[in-house]
Amino acid sequence: MSRWRPPVPKSSPYITPEGYAILEKEEKSLWAKRRIVNDALSAAAKEGDRSENAEYIYRKKEQAGIDRRIRYLQKRMPELKVIDQVGNKSQIFFGAQVHLESDDGTQVNYRIVGPDETDANKGFISIDSPLARNLLKKAVDDEVSLTIEEISTIYTVLGIAY
Repeated sequence: MSRWRPPVPKSSPYITPEGYAILEKEEKSLWAKRRIVNDALSAAAKEGDRSENAEYIYRKKEQAGIDRRIRYLQKRMPELKVIDQVGNKSQIFFGAQVHLESDDGTQVNYRIVGPDETDANKGFISIDSPLARNLLKKAVDDEVSLTIEEISTIYTVLGIAY
């Protein structure tokens, strides 16, 4: 069996101003954390045999994880397009806060954001998600059908805010 996997489709390059500020803050804090880890790594390296030094091995793995995230942010952030305004506020576009009602009467609120700032706990869904793609350009009282694994749900748009 081969380990080859098809490449992941490229995600949308859109982000809200708040999301971009969070990424900038994260990158800055990662650089500060890296300095602390690097100091602890050099102290652990001075303790002797590195092959049996648990502190050294742990700090090396921690530094690799930080470096991986920094490298990702340095490649991703220049590609991002900050979207702070939309033209027609009566339709759903990027950055919209949407109030929906499903066909069983359940009401939910979502905000359509970029893939780098999705958060299920806050109700932030990616613009690349099936629901968000179906919601784009819809207005209040429009219906949207979403089918996932043969289960179909119909949502009615109750409100849109920016």
